[in-house]
Amino acid sequence: MKGVNKIVFLFLIVFFAVSSPVWSQSGSQRLKNEQATLEKQIASTKTLLEKSKKNTRLSLEEVNLIERQIEFREQLLRNIDNQIRSSELKIEQKEGRIQELNAEIERLKKQYAQLLLYAYKKRNKYGDLMFIFSAKTVEEALKRKLYLEKLAEIQQKQMRLIQQNTVLLKEEIKELDLEKEKQLKLADQKKVERAEIVKTKKAKEEIYKRFKEQEDELLKELEKQERDKERLKQEIAAAIQKEIAAEKARIAKEKREAEEARKAANTPTVEKPKKPEKEFSLTAESVLIGENFASNKGKLPWPVESGAISQDYGKNKHPTLPNVYTQNNGIDISTPKNANVLAVFKGEVTSVINIPGAGRVVIIKHGDYRTVYSNLQDVYVTKGSMVETKTPIGSLLPNPTGDISVAHFEVHHVKGNSVSQLNPNLWIAK
Repeated sequence: MKGVNKIVFLFLIVFFAVSSPVWSQSGSQRLKNEQATLEKQIASTKTLLEKSKKNTRLSLEEVNLIERQIEFREQLLRNIDNQIRSSELKIEQKEGRIQELNAEIERLKKQYAQLLLYAYKKRNKYGDLMFIFSAKTVEEALKRKLYLEKLAEIQQKQMRLIQQNTVLLKEEIKELDLEKEKQLKLADQKKVERAEIVKTKKAKEEIYKRFKEQEDELLKELEKQERDKERLKQEIAAAIQKEIAAEKARIAKEKREAEEARKAANTPTVEKPKKPEKEFSLTAESVLIGENFASNKGKLPWPVESGAISQDYGKNKHPTLPNVYTQNNGIDISTPKNANVLAVFKGEVTSVINIPGAGRVVIIKHGDYRTVYSNLQDVYVTKGSMVETKTPIGSLLPNPTGDISVAHFEVHHVKGNSVSQLNPNLWIAK
């Protein structure tokens, strides 16, 4: 009976080893999702570049889009390299797993053979029934019956384990073949992406050469753009300060009216504990919207349906002019010509500004926050309008060079009388 118990113990160890999880797919899936996003961005910039090239005159947006195209393709190449390394690791693991399963099957077969040999040696010449009936007592007969049943049960379980491991082995071999096929496809894609990067870089060099020839004209155009940006900055700052002043005037009026009503009713003034006063207070609804806006940092939708960021927030080095930098108070997104601009979050339209030569500007209030949308041609909302997330608020001006438009988007935080500019890249979803 000790031999039977030992075999049962070995069976339990093998069973739990086989039933434990083997592979985790989270890292692989993350890389695939990243690849899909990059391919989408590459397709978007490619479409915009094709539209931009319809115009014979070069534009800064075209250069920036080519830079983005190269950047996205290099990121995709790194992603593919990571996937290939991940695939190599999986292949190595699966080959090791196949070796383990082969060894396990051989071990189980040897155990099964030993089990059969043990049963053969312990057999009675009169057979199982005679083995039971030849017992001297009923109790001994019952023990012999249980012994035979346990032996038969272990034999069946051992056979099932062999069959189960054989099935697992076939599955692992199949997955290994699929992983090798995937690796070959990734290697082919890597070759294609390398060739595309070389091709795009050549196009970039050609455009840079043409830009060099137009350097004086570009400098003049850049100076005009910087003046327009400064005027836009001042107009936006003035509009937000005007909103702050209007809010303070509203609160002061409400206090004055409340005091006049109290005096008219001859109600004595009740002294309340003094609290630190803010510059002005928001309504409960406005506070809630602001809190929700802040909690969605990094998750806000883009202000356009499709496009690519052609200029980032802050200081940007000019791609072709040496030692020339531009300052951007928001982000510029190149998008199809006359595309609609969408509200990134629900709120109240507090300003609609018209800037001659620079289009129209819409400012939307989200509690303590403001989002700014400029370079608009047509505006679909008015001051005081309440908008929901992704509500179309206007269409963009066409770009003078190329069949595209450029949306300028900013995020501001208002605290008291001070207004701070925020990096929109950190607020919109990637």
